[in-house]
Amino acid sequence: MALLAPIAFAGALPYPETKRSSVVDSYHGTEVADPYRWLEDDASAETAAWVEAQNRVTFAFLEAIPERASIRERLRTLWNYERLGLPSKEGGRYFYSRNSGLQNQPVLLVADGLMAAPRTLLDPNVLSEDGTVALSGWSVSRDGRYLAYGLQRSGADWIEWRVREVETGRDLDDIVEWSKFSGVSWAADGSGFYYSRFRAPREGDERKAVVENHKLYFHKLGTSQDEDTLVYERPDQKQWGFHGYVTEDGRWLVIVVTRGTETKKGMFYKDLGKLGSPVIELLNDFDADYSFVGNRGSVFYLETDLDAPMRKVIAIDVDRPERDQWRVVVPEREELLQEVSLVGGRFVCSYLRHACSAVRIHRVAEGMAEADFERDLELPGIGSAYGFRGKADDEETFFVYTSFSTPATVYRADVARGDVAEFHKPRVAFDSGQFETRQVFAASKDGTRVPMFITHRRGLKLDGQRPVLMHGYGGFNVSLTPGFQVRNVVWLERGGVFVETNLRGGGEYGALWHLAGTKTNKQNTFDDFIACAEWLIANGYTSPRRLAMTGGSNGGLLVGAVMTQRPELFGAALPSVGVMDMLRFHRFTIGWAWTSDYGSAEDERQFRYLLGYSPYHRLRPGVRYPATLITTADHDDRVVPAHSFKFAARLQECQVSDGPPVLIRIETKAGHGAGTALAKVIDETADELSFLVKALALEPGEQGVWEER
Repeated sequence: MALLAPIAFAGALPYPETKRSSVVDSYHGTEVADPYRWLEDDASAETAAWVEAQNRVTFAFLEAIPERASIRERLRTLWNYERLGLPSKEGGRYFYSRNSGLQNQPVLLVADGLMAAPRTLLDPNVLSEDGTVALSGWSVSRDGRYLAYGLQRSGADWIEWRVREVETGRDLDDIVEWSKFSGVSWAADGSGFYYSRFRAPREGDERKAVVENHKLYFHKLGTSQDEDTLVYERPDQKQWGFHGYVTEDGRWLVIVVTRGTETKKGMFYKDLGKLGSPVIELLNDFDADYSFVGNRGSVFYLETDLDAPMRKVIAIDVDRPERDQWRVVVPEREELLQEVSLVGGRFVCSYLRHACSAVRIHRVAEGMAEADFERDLELPGIGSAYGFRGKADDEETFFVYTSFSTPATVYRADVARGDVAEFHKPRVAFDSGQFETRQVFAASKDGTRVPMFITHRRGLKLDGQRPVLMHGYGGFNVSLTPGFQVRNVVWLERGGVFVETNLRGGGEYGALWHLAGTKTNKQNTFDDFIACAEWLIANGYTSPRRLAMTGGSNGGLLVGAVMTQRPELFGAALPSVGVMDMLRFHRFTIGWAWTSDYGSAEDERQFRYLLGYSPYHRLRPGVRYPATLITTADHDDRVVPAHSFKFAARLQECQVSDGPPVLIRIETKAGHGAGTALAKVIDETADELSFLVKALALEPGEQGVWEER
């Protein structure tokens, strides 16, 4: 098949002038220029002026695209459907979230029975005029009397915890601030809750200062935060994180100890039945991943990848914690054990088979014997299922099932009988039957088989010129499984093809798959994505000028790395909140935690490897890069916007004079993604799809299907 010429664009865009500085750093004897270092100061007037100028160019370009209004309207129509969260039962009441359709934030409801009419317990939409205050987490006391709820403002990771009476809806005076990467866990008697926080940053540094020295506290209701009891800290281990959970029987405080985003964890505990009891270091070797599942008395059940890359469940009696006393209660299988819950005297085990869900139920045995397999839980189809929470004596559990063409549907399951029934099925204004999905495997550079899901209209003609949107992540042990997204429906309805890739660095095939895409193996992730793109071209789906890619955060790094390594392979790129400067990422907020996946420029060997693929540093003048729309937000305090600012400035400098557009869209009062107001999500999604229409030269043909201009 002959390759078509790149799409021509009329005239160069009037990019704002971006000054270059003479900053040069020396890394292990190698000098590296950083001409846009000044953009790291997101609080300066100079940076603010640059942001405003860039947005003017970007929005002028987007507003001139005729399809933009109709795309936004279709997004609003599709998003306007009722969505329910998973029910949770406490104190005889059910709690769950609901979005009626176009609400900026979901509302928390409470009902006296599963089928009883619910009432509003907390509506975040009334807390701000623009919908930028989000409910980031919540927990109900065991007696159902109190709700602890966390608020995030403008998308920042910082959480402010408050307490509300469930019966009256009245807020108590309790306020807990400067919490981050933490939930809350109530004491069994409802007297207060455990939570983790950092030291308050200096004023003005809230969004970029390095956060270290996590501490675990207990907050007693009716007291001020400065009276909170420090439960555990480790000044000698400033990068440890502490996450406290009170066991269901109220006897133990389990403390999961993390080291950044590293999968290997520690686990400590405190006997809450003994006044003044110390914190005991049960697992402190950091030799594997350990997740607490539940307990029966002194026996703790843990999910782990210790000597089991596909994971298993073990039992440890804390009264006899020696390793030769540990027992396997759910053995490792060929499929990845993704999650385990202890509900109704059973382990509900969620597995991944080639990135699709399968659920098996095992009855917990007496003592520490191996759990007996009872049955497979029947799922509605080939897709993703998650949830399955509950208590050890509950008869029911709830889960969500979704696929690329099936909106998230909530089901209730009887754990003893295995019966499954719909609790809430969304009604979305589209015909799911018009789409089909298949899973294929591409051979990566080293021969590794890399799976991807391909979704498109049934009977779509594959003429080698279909517009294809590829998505990827490939990092931090995250698994990408089938899921419904309104953005993808709009793309698919018009004849586009959506491709989800499962790259090394992710968690789809266990610990070894993850490690194969980390540190000095990170190039495998990029090679996998490139191999998937080449497979799509070779098999008649598309051509380079009709091929687009998208990804956020670590996925933004993926897009940035691939477009700088193989710029001729793609027609458009949508890197979102990406990690683009691989030499300095660890110097901001929580960036140090990512060295478990990326490595660090502080190490000479890792520095040279990072410099080889760092998107910001790999850009070269005079190269024809794909049409690019970079997206970030001013309140992103996880991947600070400086990554995107610097990459955009350098890319505009390097793009050939007659090349495709290079734009950056900087959202205000938003962060890394979580809690973003729906109105902002719709606007940004419409802009991304509109950009693809322009960049790939698409126009609506018969029945609205996109065709080449």
